Amino acid sequence: MSTFFVALASFFGFIVAYNLYGKFLARKIFQIQDNEVTPSVELRDGLDYVPTNRYVIFGHHFVAIAGTGPIVGPTIAIIWGWLPALLWVVFGSIFIGAVHDLTALILSLRNKGRSIGDIAGTVFSPAAKLLFLILLTFILAIIIAVFGIVIATTFIDYPQSVMPSVVSIPLAIVLGTLTYRYGVPLVFSSLAAIAILGITIGISASYPVFSFYMPDLTESVHMSMNPTMLWIWALLFYCFFASVLPVWLLLQPRDYVNSLVLYIALALITVGLCVVSFTGQTDIIGTAPALRLSEAKAAGAPPLMPFLLITIACGAVSGFHALVCSGTTSKQVGTMKDAALVGYGGMLLEAALAVLVILSCTAGIGLGIVNDRSAKAATMTESKAEIIKGKDAWNLRYDRTWKEMNLGEQVGTFVEGGANFIHALGVPVRFGQGIIAIMIACFASTTIDIALRLMRYILQELGGMIRCTPLKNRYVATVVGLVISIALVLSRPSADAAYGTGGMILWPLFGAGNQVVAGLTLLVGTVYLFRRRVRAWYLLLPAVVMIIIPIWAMLYNILTPETGFLAKGQIMLTVIGTSIVLLAVWLVIESYRAVRKMSELDKNKTTDSDE
Repeated sequence: MSTFFVALASFFGFIVAYNLYGKFLARKIFQIQDNEVTPSVELRDGLDYVPTNRYVIFGHHFVAIAGTGPIVGPTIAIIWGWLPALLWVVFGSIFIGAVHDLTALILSLRNKGRSIGDIAGTVFSPAAKLLFLILLTFILAIIIAVFGIVIATTFIDYPQSVMPSVVSIPLAIVLGTLTYRYGVPLVFSSLAAIAILGITIGISASYPVFSFYMPDLTESVHMSMNPTMLWIWALLFYCFFASVLPVWLLLQPRDYVNSLVLYIALALITVGLCVVSFTGQTDIIGTAPALRLSEAKAAGAPPLMPFLLITIACGAVSGFHALVCSGTTSKQVGTMKDAALVGYGGMLLEAALAVLVILSCTAGIGLGIVNDRSAKAATMTESKAEIIKGKDAWNLRYDRTWKEMNLGEQVGTFVEGGANFIHALGVPVRFGQGIIAIMIACFASTTIDIALRLMRYILQELGGMIRCTPLKNRYVATVVGLVISIALVLSRPSADAAYGTGGMILWPLFGAGNQVVAGLTLLVGTVYLFRRRVRAWYLLLPAVVMIIIPIWAMLYNILTPETGFLAKGQIMLTVIGTSIVLLAVWLVIESYRAVRKMSELDKNKTTDSDE
């Protein structure tokens, strides 16, 4: 029953937090008014600025911010025990993550849909804006490169996820056209989309038509044609059109369609979780340890603090969310009254997903898995396969070193555990695995396409700042973003590494760099509230936490004897990591100067009035 009570307490906490704290921040601290004109109305152009139904924009925003972050992060962080991961997801999302997302969204809504990096230039200084935009471009390039690997790996390991992902593209175009061109009610098109995708998922689970053999030509002289790279090339080709086409035609409706799949998958996992809890088939306490610091240290894992807050990003707080909130979302929110639902509520739904991931990788795994780590798509119906349950099953997946906690293995752990919950409802395991794999593919694909569009926005803003007219063109900016991302993808960590793994070169910097962006976003919001003479400590305290923690983690990665970047001679990682730390410190100083300057102006005004 503890599994059920953990889920119930978490979800109840999210609901209470949204209705009390989220709405309080929106109304009392940011003082939003329903009659405020949003950028989507003021600057409507039918391309990027499009007023959107609150449920459509919520679905679009949710799948855009989520990606595989709330899946991969928690599955790795459980190496320290499920309790620290759960506490950080619940309380971190309520008091930091959702506050961060709401801040970024409202700041952008009140600044014509500009990105948080552009707004930083107004709040701090032009130099701060330039460096912030460069940092954001760097973060987005890593996201595109790494998420491309995640999606490609998911497609290869779970071929039943491919066809629904492909079908969702033309389906989204039809849905967008029917909704915006012909005014078809959203409820009818949504039901039709669910039906079509349901049929596609059913067919694909039984006949994974994209499960074909491709020779491994990784050692090709010029470029890769291995299966991973072929999928990455296809994804980047699609991302180009998702970046330049009107948002209502492809990106927004596809995210909405994917969100429908995700809602259904989350509902199935939740109901299955309740069934196994009440029937006593498995329990989180009996399956996995709540705390295992000594075991994690022996496995070579870094210390719980600060790395728990870095490992679990999207499930609790993530700087990438600021890019989405101030990128695509702020250009589509129709009314200011939707800001709390989309900004604060969207983050809490992602945290709810992270809670389900934690439970799937503990109690879910405890229901039984195949005793073969290499069997990615094995099912419990295989007569010759050994099935292990409970603690033995959990140990099979987590009794390993930190270096062995790779992306593919951890995604597979969630697929197995989540499918076991769904199996409790009478759904075949293979079909359940297909549903989870499709959910992951949908999450990751909507992140990679929106990441390129966000990079296009940022490069266009950068082009305006440095007076590079061609870069302000959406096609040119998209191509430049693709070139940067492809250069990273085609890089190889070593001479014997496969093409397509280039994103992993800079991946060690992503976690801390991403959280630095979150801290700086909260810092921009703090100065913004200070200028409006509003209580700013609701943002200041989270900002302090999210600046100190990632800087601490970055310095640990750089300076730790024997295992740090510097000790290993990883000069590029050392230089870039140090630059990120210095940038964060610089922007903190800039914020202090901005606040001090305002205080001096207020003091001078008071003196003049006294005279």
